[in-house]
Amino acid sequence: MSVNPSEGSGSEVKWFGEDFEQIDRFGRSVPGFGEADAEVVADLKQKGWKDEAADQLQLQPESNQQRPAPVTMETASTAIDLLYWRDLKQTGILFGSLLLLLFSLTQFSVVSVIAYLALAALSATISFRIYKSVLQAIQKTDEGHPFKAYLDLEISLSQEQIQKYADNAQLYLNSTMKELRRLFLVQDLVDSLKFAVLMWLLTYVGALFNGLTLLIMAVISMFTMPVVYEKYQAQIDQYLGLVRTHVNSVVGKIQAKIPGAKSKAE
Repeated sequence: MSVNPSEGSGSEVKWFGEDFEQIDRFGRSVPGFGEADAEVVADLKQKGWKDEAADQLQLQPESNQQRPAPVTMETASTAIDLLYWRDLKQTGILFGSLLLLLFSLTQFSVVSVIAYLALAALSATISFRIYKSVLQAIQKTDEGHPFKAYLDLEISLSQEQIQKYADNAQLYLNSTMKELRRLFLVQDLVDSLKFAVLMWLLTYVGALFNGLTLLIMAVISMFTMPVVYEKYQAQIDQYLGLVRTHVNSVVGKIQAKIPGAKSKAE
């Protein structure tokens, strides 16, 4: 009875006999291959080691594997590109549409604006549909519905997306409620006083501007301030630092004079 020299004495299995019958370390007999299939056995064994390594890699925890970027990060990146005018065409269309909508709301009611927008969209789509139908009838072609690509487009939200948006909304709502409770119940006297001063200033702002005017100003600021700050960042940071230092000095003096008001650093 000969021993195959390809297997060392320290291996878990041994090969005995000319038929290469495999005897494992538990004494169980497993039929092997003939001599003609020795190369196939070697290839299978080498492949087995590779498959085992691949299985171990797949069994690694998810934290060690590369995950796809979250959808929220992609959305934030798209918003930043729009606000910084990375694509002039897309930003211009969005900016112009928002301003047109807001200026329309200053002249007409919300119901009228929605109705006019719906009528304009329907006029465009119906006219295009009739034009394509007449063109197909004249040319005797069958191109199908002109909006087939958009009709087949999936626009429904999945259960996971709805759950994700609901969780985000719940998180923001809970944070806002906790912050308002902290301010109105005077958990921190200085923060509550700051909030009161802000509300007092907003009374003057509300007397000068209505809500739509403030919204228009906010939209214009959103699409102009990031670009201006990116261009003059050094100068703006310098002046903001001076203002922040002056405000902190005034707040410190107020905290020193108000009984029971302690700075957060303490």
